[in-house]
Amino acid sequence: MTGTIAHDQLMDRVYRLQRHFYDFTRKYYLLGRDRLIDGLNPAANETVLEIGCGTGRNLICAAQTYPAARFFGLDISSAMLDTAARSVNRHGLDGNIVLARGDATSFDPDALFAKKGFDRIVMSYSVSMIPPWQVAVRLALNTLNPGGSLHIVDFGQQEQLPALFKSFLVWWLRTFHVTPRTDLKRFLFAEAQKRGFQFEAVSHARDFAWLIKIKRPRNPV
Repeated sequence: MTGTIAHDQLMDRVYRLQRHFYDFTRKYYLLGRDRLIDGLNPAANETVLEIGCGTGRNLICAAQTYPAARFFGLDISSAMLDTAARSVNRHGLDGNIVLARGDATSFDPDALFAKKGFDRIVMSYSVSMIPPWQVAVRLALNTLNPGGSLHIVDFGQQEQLPALFKSFLVWWLRTFHVTPRTDLKRFLFAEAQKRGFQFEAVSHARDFAWLIKIKRPRNPV
């Protein structure tokens, strides 16, 4: 809940109009998304889930880049999913991308997609929009197939950028109910270590964003 408004209702309110020009505006400050997609490298018939798929922009780019893989998208906003479904259809990818409405903190992959787990899971600027984000990350890690990997891109701390820029960015993001997670990297590292998973983190665009990959071993450690 956010105040007295459920999170799904809040997201529908925020994006009911914005979804129509979301992709055009976000390309200027949701940096690192294409770099994340380039690093997915799913094999033929492997499965890729995006948690918080929004307009479907990332799923479409990934499906075009890796046509032999299978793609799935989850979002809590019905408005965003409507836009995503239209875009997927427009690109002729209905047969390769499956969309479903669900909560990142409690979704059941078997009930939504008839899958026990996924080979790649993507969270692209969704961690900063999910209030109990730690719960969502843990669920994503629990949903990885052996040998699979979680790929996250989200806001860094802009430590190498002017202080005025950082102040403006934080103010701007707050208007869309977005909160950069100051302890994102530390939390993810701890979760990876606890599970015996591999952890990689790369700063992007002078610490504007972090790209983080957590890989589950194919065999138990």
